Amino acid sequence: MKNNFTREHLLFLRRQRVRKTLIHVTQVGVLLLLLGVWELAALLGWIDSFITSSPSRIWKTLVELIADGTLWKHLWVSTWETLAGFAIGTGLGYAVAVVLWWNDFLKEVFEPYIVVLNSLPKIALGPIIIIWAGTGKASIVTMAVLISVVITTITILNGFLETDKDKELLLRSMGANRLQIFVKLVAPANVPTLLATLKINVGMAWIGSIMGEYLASKEGLGYLIVYGKQVFRLDLVMTCTVVLCALAGLMYALVSLLEKAVVKKY
Repeated sequence: MKNNFTREHLLFLRRQRVRKTLIHVTQVGVLLLLLGVWELAALLGWIDSFITSSPSRIWKTLVELIADGTLWKHLWVSTWETLAGFAIGTGLGYAVAVVLWWNDFLKEVFEPYIVVLNSLPKIALGPIIIIWAGTGKASIVTMAVLISVVITTITILNGFLETDKDKELLLRSMGANRLQIFVKLVAPANVPTLLATLKINVGMAWIGSIMGEYLASKEGLGYLIVYGKQVFRLDLVMTCTVVLCALAGLMYALVSLLEKAVVKKY
């Protein structure tokens, strides 16, 4: 029975590997198919390549931006602003969630305000942020923080509040204080919640930084997109959009690798 079980288990693992490989191959195939149809439609005149661009024109623009160093300069600026907003927003949101979990009175007082802030379009605060923080990188990072901090607070706080009440009651019956309950139960139990929040914040931070660059910036990928729109260089706009997709995907992949590494320890 042991050998049969081992053989079946190996067959299951093999099927899982084949399935994952098939998924990855299909994903790449779908992407190549879309790019091929896009390029063919532009060549045959089914679409106006001046407006929609095409993969070949995007590639040509990308090579030009890399050759003259323009891409690296603006890419670094946007990446730095996004990482700063991502780190500050996540850390601050987590800290606020801890405070609200710790004090029920504060939670009841400030929870409605957090909900309102979450529903408020952050772009509406753009002019105020520019006045407060100026037109430099500080305002852009602030925008990224504002977008990610509220989501982080709400998600983490909900995770804290949904922690197993029976286990919490058990710790209380054993004389554990609030800090011990948080360190021994609440924080470890919500590591998956934190990791899921990091995945969400990847997109939120990029949205915030690019929105900030739209409003007030002289460098960055958002600035290049606005500049390309103003001078009708739509190849530049599409190229920067593709680069943004690649960067966001890379950050998401890194967070996913971190999640897998952490999950193995639990």
